[in-house]
Amino acid sequence: MEKEKFLTTSVYTFRDIIEGNYQYVDKTKYIYEMVNHFKGQYFLARPRRFGKSLTLSTFKSFFQGKKEFFKGLYIYEKQDLEWKDYPIIHLSLNRMGADTAEELEENLCLALKYIAKDNNAKLETKRAYQNFEELIRILYEKEKVVLLIDEYDKPILDNVNNVKERQKIKDKLKRFYSVIKGNEELLRFVFITGVSKFSKVSIFSDLNNLDDLTMNTKFGTALGFTQQEVEDNYGYLIEDIAKRQGKDYKDLLEVLRVNYNGYRFSKRSERVYNPVSLTKFVQNEEIEHYWFETGTPTFLLELMKEKDYDIRNLEALKLNSAAFSTYEVENLRVEPLLFQTGYLTIKDYNEDFNEYTLSYPNLEVKSAFLNYITDYFTPLSKEEAPQYLNELIRAVLGNDVDKFMKILSVFFKNIDYDLHIDNEKYYQTVFYVVFAILGLKISAEVKTADGRIDAVIETDKHIYIFEFKLFDTAE
Repeated sequence: MEKEKFLTTSVYTFRDIIEGNYQYVDKTKYIYEMVNHFKGQYFLARPRRFGKSLTLSTFKSFFQGKKEFFKGLYIYEKQDLEWKDYPIIHLSLNRMGADTAEELEENLCLALKYIAKDNNAKLETKRAYQNFEELIRILYEKEKVVLLIDEYDKPILDNVNNVKERQKIKDKLKRFYSVIKGNEELLRFVFITGVSKFSKVSIFSDLNNLDDLTMNTKFGTALGFTQQEVEDNYGYLIEDIAKRQGKDYKDLLEVLRVNYNGYRFSKRSERVYNPVSLTKFVQNEEIEHYWFETGTPTFLLELMKEKDYDIRNLEALKLNSAAFSTYEVENLRVEPLLFQTGYLTIKDYNEDFNEYTLSYPNLEVKSAFLNYITDYFTPLSKEEAPQYLNELIRAVLGNDVDKFMKILSVFFKNIDYDLHIDNEKYYQTVFYVVFAILGLKISAEVKTADGRIDAVIETDKHIYIFEFKLFDTAE
């Protein structure tokens, strides 16, 4: 009888997952689709904590010829594969925290020298891009080289609000990555991942030979868990949780779907769960904001504030496909960045207009994102805001208008009037966030629009109509 699998969200080395008997949702069908060619050079962007590092580690085990690790998986039975040990350059920029281009240069050089040392080689050149090319040429003396780069854009996103340094880092990375095309004939396989998909002009100007899988329907479910994968791999555990909590299994599956499913990465692909959120729920047996709390979107909020972005658009944002392919480091746009970082996802696609509709992927992301906006745009912290919002809900349900208005005023206290007094949109943002969160937490229909009625809340007993005025009187 097979031993029950352990669950983990902290182990992302394929070998450790297999040897440690951890749950692995078989994605090797997609690995096979990429490795069964004579050569391959690929790029894939996905939000954080979606399994990018595990995917690269899986490629690494394959190209080390470790067939025994894949026993029982889709790829193991494929007879047309050559399980061969290739020299591998595996770089993770996620571990290269850098506040300056100079620090990034040092970190890249150090990582390359460690790889060279592991291969009994010594690098003689000084600069990172020179080290990179030298290492490829040294390893090629044994066999064509496999190149795996994880989170290629991390140094840029870490400095997204430092325009001057961001530009220097971009230039540094552009020169570094240009080595790849210059040595294409020496490479067996290339796979690069990141969160963002900056255009080829910006960083990958010399990498027009990369096959971009980011919005390719064929690979839309290569990362993340489909509904079927959740039920096949975690269904018996979720059923046990339902029994312990006195719930119906199908009802609990629906709760999980609403909270954690919903990410869609191409025009026609199936929606997927964030792996971390789903696994954390099965471990802890509680609905929480697991994925969201692994990182705070501060740089996004600052960018939205800097560009005076109307967050009410996020409920149903229309975006032409060109917006995804012309994304530049020099001119950061809020919408593509929100999509690439996982705060928005594809809800629909209009083929006639080549137009995407984007919105929040699920309840976890929407609820947590609105809480962070509350923290950012109001004097209340994200720890304080939920209690005040609960009091607002009680006031609405109890038809206590005076109490409602008194609590609502707390969200507007201490606003810097010199900065915002002429900006009606700033106040509308605060109203929108409050009303949107109310709509999430009670059975109410919440509408915010630019028409004559600014906001409407409907409960089963009362209807409240709100009109917002910045300079006019109430009358």
